[in-house]
Amino acid sequence: MKKMIFAVALMATLVLAAGCSDKKETLHIYSIIHEEETKALTDLFTEKTGIPVEFLRASTGELVNRVISEKDDPQADILLGGATNYHIQLNKADALEPYESPLAKNVPSYAKSADNTYTGFCVLTLGIGINKGRFAEKFPGKKIPATWDDLLDQDFKGEIVLTNPVASSTAYLFVQNQLQRLGWDKGWDYLFSLAPLVGQFPDSGSAPAKLLGTGEYAIGVSYLHAVAKYRADGFDVVPVAPPQAVGDVDCIAIMKNAKNMEAAKKFVDFMLSVEAQELMSSIDFTIPVNPDAKGANGSIPVSELDLINYDVAKAAQQKEEVLSKWSQNVK
Repeated sequence: MKKMIFAVALMATLVLAAGCSDKKETLHIYSIIHEEETKALTDLFTEKTGIPVEFLRASTGELVNRVISEKDDPQADILLGGATNYHIQLNKADALEPYESPLAKNVPSYAKSADNTYTGFCVLTLGIGINKGRFAEKFPGKKIPATWDDLLDQDFKGEIVLTNPVASSTAYLFVQNQLQRLGWDKGWDYLFSLAPLVGQFPDSGSAPAKLLGTGEYAIGVSYLHAVAKYRADGFDVVPVAPPQAVGDVDCIAIMKNAKNMEAAKKFVDFMLSVEAQELMSSIDFTIPVNPDAKGANGSIPVSELDLINYDVAKAAQQKEEVLSKWSQNVK
């Protein structure tokens, strides 16, 4: 009887230990990129490594705040997505763990931090999206806007959708685009002239392309890849690459004190691989950072864009001041 009790107790202990081991091995991700891409990438990662993944998809602002507030006891191992200035912010808050992936040697210098706390995995370029049918109906005979300054046409009032820069990294990139191409004072003049023409300021960076696709607005400020994806899906939209635009990268980082450090490093390696980046481009038309990976047909190559020399460090340094000024002046 004693032997039987001991055997049962031992088996229960082993089962419990195995359960704890599985739970610890599960990789936890906070994802800023879209749900569809996140699921496809994490499913492929699990298929290749056997490591299960759980993820939470939310807006940039929400997840950045989570990472900072949880930095002493992180509830996730990876932050997937987000422009460089947000990762700089997290690094300054001492919330990220340095990791130099073996695949990072192929990544261009503009797409990775000097201290290896974050690494870019796809190129993002800001532009203008047009719903051709709605534009032709609302503005018959009028040329579609081809430059940032064209958006200031008073006829467009109420027909422009731009995300809220306080909540969205996409819109903050747009704000910085104008401040850096025009200078501080003229940049704010531009922004304050544009704001009254905007019909909606949604929080999600993906919203403008979606609202253009459904025909609720004629014009939107969006990442070009998002508009290209809707066009490929058959929607009546067209991406416009204005001169003096901004290019940035979506980054990946490991949380400081991550509970599943080895699994997290494997996921960073995976995201820098050709296979992962081509999979992502096939879904959302982003441009891979890995020079050996090919972008999807219909994506706009960086070589065809006119980009300003975007100062990421300045954008990060000015963020609090810029967002405060925006909140005080744009209602």
